Amino acid sequence: MLAELSAQLGKPATLDDVGDDVLDGFVLTGFDFIWLMGIWQTGEAGRNVSRTNADWRAGYREDLPDFQERDVVGSPFAVKAYVVHADFGGNEALVRLRERLKQRNLRLILDFVPNHTALDHAWIQEHPEYYIEGSEADLKREPQNYLRVAGSDGMRILAYGRDPYFSGWSDTFQLNHRHAGLRAAMVGELLKIAELCDGVRCDMAMLILPNVFTRTWGDRSLPRDGTSSVDTPFWPEAIGKVRAKVPPFVFLSEVYWDLEAALQAQGFDYTYDKSYYDRLRSGDATSVREHLKAVPEFQDRSARFLENHDEVRAATAFQPEPYQAAAVLTYTVPGLRFFHEGQFEGLRKHANVHLGRRAIESPDPILRDFYGRLLPTLRKHEVREGSWRLLEQAPAWDENETWKNFIAYEWRAADGQRTWVVVNYGGTSGQCFVRFADDSLRGTPYLLRDQMSRAWYQRDGNELADKGLYVDLPAWGYYVFDVTAT
Repeated sequence: MLAELSAQLGKPATLDDVGDDVLDGFVLTGFDFIWLMGIWQTGEAGRNVSRTNADWRAGYREDLPDFQERDVVGSPFAVKAYVVHADFGGNEALVRLRERLKQRNLRLILDFVPNHTALDHAWIQEHPEYYIEGSEADLKREPQNYLRVAGSDGMRILAYGRDPYFSGWSDTFQLNHRHAGLRAAMVGELLKIAELCDGVRCDMAMLILPNVFTRTWGDRSLPRDGTSSVDTPFWPEAIGKVRAKVPPFVFLSEVYWDLEAALQAQGFDYTYDKSYYDRLRSGDATSVREHLKAVPEFQDRSARFLENHDEVRAATAFQPEPYQAAAVLTYTVPGLRFFHEGQFEGLRKHANVHLGRRAIESPDPILRDFYGRLLPTLRKHEVREGSWRLLEQAPAWDENETWKNFIAYEWRAADGQRTWVVVNYGGTSGQCFVRFADDSLRGTPYLLRDQMSRAWYQRDGNELADKGLYVDLPAWGYYVFDVTAT
């Protein structure tokens, strides 16, 4: 955003240059949280790696056709210090922006990267014991995972930050979460961050779960300075200390490998629901429906997304018709509705985190119109605050198997206002009866107005209670009904 704003202004833009019209637009869209990715100070060491890493460079021109060397700014996840980047106006500019957000009842989310730091973080010199240290044999065997570095007490071999399945991120060093001093220091960083925002998105939060961490690093993670190893979970301790000081502070976890429930149990308010995204990508309606049978608490604390900075842009990942059906199923179910900047415009080019600008694209008018119709539904009080339940489907007639592609559910507010969502998540037209098992529908006619089109239908409440709602939809078709007793 700031790169494009700089081009408009003809000068480097800071957070102070983000206009009130932009913030007002967030309000009109219905957002509660604004996540600013890449806000923290990075360093020259990270930029140098981003400029020279052959694997990363291979994608720069694909993501940015007119790529130039000066576009490389380094990964925002190679954090040198948890202070707002000088190029963005420093902490003072963020404080002013946050105040403008508060005036609009918008809350601010910032990143916290628990697994690693930049190569030129101050702790490399001041507290090298906070990092995973390797041996000469490690460096020789795995040069992609270790680097020799000069510290204040001589040369050391430190491990790059990584997860257990891939080679290290060569612009970072791995923190040792079995070291008590490091744990205390990281809680201190979180407390500093909590003074600047209303919540944190914790990058790759599952990497420091004790079982994952020890599986990745083994005996290398035993502290080498004589201190005792700490093997209790970090997150309950850290979240508890932050909330003792800032009770409403929000914790959002980036998490994969089916560890969402584990991190919810450790105190996270919301966890990425990558499994749901993957099921939608597969196009398997039964798999999607089964996922929605999880317990309500898990559903409510899941962050639903159709794209983010790590995933392929949704307009590229999905064909046009499945895209819209997947978006309806993503954003009209319970949980935190998580949108990526540029998603409403249907942008297709990946915004590379190592680059300071992205490709300029023309908006997709069809997707812009689609989101213009979907977003008002997400602001309805029953969809924001009501109760949700998954509905059953039944065959429209014998030997018609297309009912298995349908997914249907209801939102209902305390005042009785209802929204019904029905999606044919399959590549052929289909028919079914949606069953409500709800005698409160009896004795009243209902007007069903589809919020995604101009279609409307009148249905008898007794018929709805007895037989259900008959639905006939094309491949990947959907209804989002506003249900009114007449």
